[in-house]
Amino acid sequence: MTGASFSLETMFFWNREEMMIGTVKSPRLASLLAGAAMAVLGLAGSASAQDVIKLKLHHFLGPKAPAQTDMLEPWAERIEKASEGRVDIEIFPAMSLGGRPPELIRQARDGVVDIIWTVNGYTAGLFPRSEVFELPFIHTNDPVATNLAMRDMFDAHLAEEYQGVKVLFSHVHAGQAIQMVDTEVRKPSDLAGKQIRIPTRTGAWVVEALGASPVSMPVPDLPQALSRKVVDGAFIPWEIIPALKMQDLTDYQIEGADKTRFGTTTFQVSMNQAKWDSLPEDIQQIFLDNSGEDWSREVGEIWRAIDDRGIEVATDAGNTHVTLTAEETEAFRTQLEPVVERWIEEVDAKGIDGRALVDAARAAIAKHSKGM
Repeated sequence: MTGASFSLETMFFWNREEMMIGTVKSPRLASLLAGAAMAVLGLAGSASAQDVIKLKLHHFLGPKAPAQTDMLEPWAERIEKASEGRVDIEIFPAMSLGGRPPELIRQARDGVVDIIWTVNGYTAGLFPRSEVFELPFIHTNDPVATNLAMRDMFDAHLAEEYQGVKVLFSHVHAGQAIQMVDTEVRKPSDLAGKQIRIPTRTGAWVVEALGASPVSMPVPDLPQALSRKVVDGAFIPWEIIPALKMQDLTDYQIEGADKTRFGTTTFQVSMNQAKWDSLPEDIQQIFLDNSGEDWSREVGEIWRAIDDRGIEVATDAGNTHVTLTAEETEAFRTQLEPVVERWIEEVDAKGIDGRALVDAARAAIAKHSKGM
């Protein structure tokens, strides 16, 4: 029996006895003891509530998006379960706590929210080293391999650009495929003169290298842009098809041979650094245990699976799924290699060894690729 429970039980015992006496001798004493008992109960309840660490997780997609239902919710539930109820993570989708998607990283750094899931590229130039994984034909078709490569390289190559937050895990999606209205794409010149939505500045370089005009916008703005013909298509993975009803807004879904994609997008799930520092060590360890290498691998598998589900929705609706031949894919590789060189030159000017990062990223991805 703890000290608190002993005191409470003892008070109930004496309160009961004095109330019996108080009916004849001491009604004031009985009243005082009853009040004291209620105060102890209130304090005990308050202490219990304070033991629960309540955290707000903010992100930009809707509550039914696979990113929430298949990744963020299971991750949060595992941490809550492992903490035996000491952690409570409440998810706020669709920017429901205010602001626009590009503001998420600042919200985390400023402590406006505790945890965010966001696209690194929504804040152009803020994560230049991590951009290496977004470049065309660095990531090709295996999100598991790229997730693990990002994890391998994080401490030595990437960590310094994440000041103010504790990165719990980073990941990519399956990669940028091409989704078009009216236009079947088989070669780079098929995109000439088109207006194409892109998520990041490296995506803009890809589109420019293919002769099209990039239009930058967050994912939630894409359906309206397509319906109003502001854009002719988008560089975006299949997984977003059901959430945005892309099967109704586009006609063609195009990817390279063996599911090759034309770059990808990097994401982070990060906690405000001060909030992280305030957590008890055992709670920190629970987060680390549930956000480690096994989880990075599982996240890659999650995004591959939801991407496969997405393309099924499009083809079931009658859209045309185009898989380029190896030769057609190689034509895109040749056209896009200058994008990698452009990125190397730009980050070199900032004192970052871009070629070393490219070489390291390619080697790390190859290390984790299937069959390696």
